[in-house]
Amino acid sequence: MHLMSEKDAASGGLRERKKRATRAALTEAAVRLAAEHGAEKVTVEAISAAAGVSVRTFFNYFDTRDDVFVLTGADTSEHVRRALLGAPAGLTPLEALRDALAAELAEAEQQHELWRLHGQVLRAAPHLFVRSLGAHLADETELAEAIAERIRSGPGSPGPGNPGDAPAPPAASDEERRRALDLYPRLLAAAAVTAVRVGIDHWCARPEERAFGDVFQEVFTLLAAGLPAPPA
Repeated sequence: MHLMSEKDAASGGLRERKKRATRAALTEAAVRLAAEHGAEKVTVEAISAAAGVSVRTFFNYFDTRDDVFVLTGADTSEHVRRALLGAPAGLTPLEALRDALAAELAEAEQQHELWRLHGQVLRAAPHLFVRSLGAHLADETELAEAIAERIRSGPGSPGPGNPGDAPAPPAASDEERRRALDLYPRLLAAAAVTAVRVGIDHWCARPEERAFGDVFQEVFTLLAAGLPAPPA
């Protein structure tokens, strides 16, 4: 029984990697074709052929042709959510979210051209751009729900400081805690998603200056510091 469980886990991991690879191949094929010919001229048949899969396989991953352009990181929110909820208890919500996003973007250096082309495709197709915004807002909402769940469960939630810290502020009332739990996760999710977008846009425009990881860490350091004004 124990050996079967380990085999099943290994098989599940392999299936997951294959699924992600197929989705990535379809997305890359669609973006490259759209960048060359225009999104409106790209068909499901052409995307499937370029990715080396059948049309039936395409629809196993995407409900419509447009989804392949919009849902570039469809698995990302679930992976980030799991990492966020499983992060060490000593991390603040912002630190846990930063680390979860960093892990998901670990291979960003290899995605520069695809990200650049994807942005080009969305800017040239307003209806895809609008749909992309909607998808990002939905991801942001799910991320906020995960942040709220982490805070409610205890790890990284605001509370008394460590020994030697400044005196803790007066305990919040139940109503104050409820209002904060309604607002804080949404604000943190929106700020983090924006920080990632700004970091990606900045890096894509000048990838030769610094590694993406360095840009990513800087935007989150600025966010954690409360966005102080730069030196005059």
